[in-house]
Amino acid sequence: MTAPNVPAFRYGPEARPAASDDALLEVKGLSVRRGHSTTLVRAVDLALPAGSTLGIVGESGSGKSLTARSIVGLLPPGLRATGSIRYQGEELIGKSERAWRKLRGGEISLLMQDPFTMLNPLQWVGTTIAESLPKQVRDDRAKLRREIAARLDEVRLVPAVADRYPFELSGGMRQRVALAAALARDPKVLIADEPTTALDVTTQDEVLALLREIQRSRNMSMLFITHDLPVAFSICSRIQVMYAGSVVELASADRLRDEPAHPYSVGLLLAEPDMERYLDRLVSIPGRVPAADSVAGQCSFAERCAWVRPECTAGRPALVQHSEGHLSACVRVEEIGKELVSALQVRQRPGSPPPTPSSRSPILVVDQLRKTFHTTPLIGRGQQHVALDGVSFSIGERESLGLVGETGSGKTTIARSILGLTTPDSGEITLGGMAITDRRKLDRRERREVYRSVQVVFQDPYASLNPARSVETTLREVIGRRGDSDDSSREARELLVRVGLPESYLGRRPDALSGGERQRIAIARAIAMKPRLLICDEPVAALDVSAQAQVLELLRDIRRDEGIAMLFITHDLSVVRQMTDRVMVLCGGEIVESGDTPAVLDHPSHRYTQRLVAAVPGSTAKQ
Repeated sequence: MTAPNVPAFRYGPEARPAASDDALLEVKGLSVRRGHSTTLVRAVDLALPAGSTLGIVGESGSGKSLTARSIVGLLPPGLRATGSIRYQGEELIGKSERAWRKLRGGEISLLMQDPFTMLNPLQWVGTTIAESLPKQVRDDRAKLRREIAARLDEVRLVPAVADRYPFELSGGMRQRVALAAALARDPKVLIADEPTTALDVTTQDEVLALLREIQRSRNMSMLFITHDLPVAFSICSRIQVMYAGSVVELASADRLRDEPAHPYSVGLLLAEPDMERYLDRLVSIPGRVPAADSVAGQCSFAERCAWVRPECTAGRPALVQHSEGHLSACVRVEEIGKELVSALQVRQRPGSPPPTPSSRSPILVVDQLRKTFHTTPLIGRGQQHVALDGVSFSIGERESLGLVGETGSGKTTIARSILGLTTPDSGEITLGGMAITDRRKLDRRERREVYRSVQVVFQDPYASLNPARSVETTLREVIGRRGDSDDSSREARELLVRVGLPESYLGRRPDALSGGERQRIAIARAIAMKPRLLICDEPVAALDVSAQAQVLELLRDIRRDEGIAMLFITHDLSVVRQMTDRVMVLCGGEIVESGDTPAVLDHPSHRYTQRLVAAVPGSTAKQ
C-alpha cells in the first residue's frame, strides 16, 4: 500500500531517490554508452547521504561496476557517461581529467576487489601508502613514517608491514593495505567494489567489521558493490538491485531480505545456498543477463521471470513506489507481492539430506600425509612452511567429503598430492588399493588408470579451458584419450545435454560462454573420463549466485546418477551444507575437526570451527 506522504521520494510514473539536505552524492539519469549506439547502463539514480551505506547488488553484466567507475571518472576507454553526478552539489559529468584527479582519493575513493590491482608488486607497502598522502607529509621523513604507521594501525596492521612487499602478505592483509591507501587522503565517500569476494569467510568477516568501524569513526559514506546478498545485508542500510543496466528495486536491507518486491530480487535470494539447513533443490534463475539494449522496450527481466505476463513486455516499467521507502520496477508487484514473499518462506523449510552412503568401502585413503615447503630468497635466510602435518582421511564410494579451512590451511596441497602435482614428504595415498603417493613409481598402465579414475574441476573455468579450442574439440580430445568410445562426436553431444547445455554450443569457444556455462563445460570434460573420484576445488567461488546454484545442482545430479565420489574443497560453509555428507576442518595443515556435515556445522566443538561458523554473514552463531 502506498504511503500518503513520504518526503524522501517523489511520486509519479518514475519515483526516484531524491536529494535530501545531508545527501553527499546524488546520481540522476546516469547512462553509460559505448560509442553512440550501445547502452550498458540506463537511467540509474541513487542518493548517498553522509555517513550512510548504500549497497548495489546484481549478477555480472548488471552494470554495478560501470556505475561505480562512472562516479569516480574511471570508465574504460571507449565508454562515456551521461546524465548527472553531483558531489556536494557540484556536477562531475564533463569534468576534465585534471579536475577528477583532485577529487579522487581526497573526496571520493575506490577500493577494488583485487588488491593486487591497487598495489605495486615491486614496491614496499609503505611506499604505496605514502604516494596517497599530502606532499607536506611526504616531504618530512619522520612525519611520513609516523603517518604510515597510523594509517596501518587504523586497518589493524603493525608498522612493520610498511617494509614488506605485497606478495609477502596474505589476501586479507593485502586488502587492508589497499583500504589504508584508499583512505590515506581522508575521503568523504568510499566506493567498495566487491572488496571481500576473493577472501575466506573469517577474513571477509574481519574486513567487513573493519569497514563498519572505520565508516562510523569517520562518518564516511560508502557505496558497497557486491553480488553476495548476505554480505550486503550485513553492512548496508539500503540496497539497490540492478539488472541489465537498470535499477529494478530499492529498499532497506531488512525489507529487501524479508519482503522483496521484484521477481529478480526473489530469484537472487532463492539462489543463495543456505548454511543453516539442507535444501532439497538449489533454485537458480534460468538463462543469463541480457544486453541492456535488447530489453530496452520491456521489463528487462521478463525472459527469465516465472511471473511474466503480456503487460510485462508491452513497455518499459518505471521504478515506482511500492510502499514507504520501497521502490520496484515490476508492473505486477501489487498483484503478486504476497506470492513473492511466499516463495521465500517455502524455500526456508528444511529439506531432508540424502542418507550418507551406507557402503563405506573406501575409494581413496590418505594416511599421515606430511609436506613442508622451503623458500629460498635472493638474500637472507630461507623459510619453511609446514603445509600438511600428519593428515589422514578416507573417502567412500559415492560419498561426498567436504574439506574446509582458510587460505594456507593446506586444502590445495592435499588436492595437488592426490592429483600427483605435488609429492608429499611422507605418508601414503591409496586409490582403489593402488599406492599413488609418488607418481614416478607407477608404470604407464597404472598412471593411465589413475588419471582416468581421478578428475578435477578447478575454481576458474576460463583458465582451465583452452581459449583457442571449441567445446567439441575439448570434449572429443578427452573422450579419445579414454580410448573406448565408438563415436566421440555423439558422446560429446550427449555430454553437453548431460550438463544442461544445447548441442549448438559445440562450436563455441570459451570466450563466447558465460562463467556458469564455462564451468559446465569444465564439468563435462571431467566426467567424460568416467572417473571414480571428482575433486572439486572451489568450483563455484568465481560465479554469480544464480550460476553457482546451477552448477551445484548439476554436481548433485551427477553424483547421484553416476555414483561418483567427491572431494569438495571450499571455504564456503553454505556450499558445504548443501554438497557434502561429511566434512573435515583443516587449520595449519592439521585436521582439527571432522564428522557428519550437519553435526559439525550445527554443533562445532573446536574453537576454529566455531569461528568459521560464526563468521558466515547472517549465521545464527553470530547473533
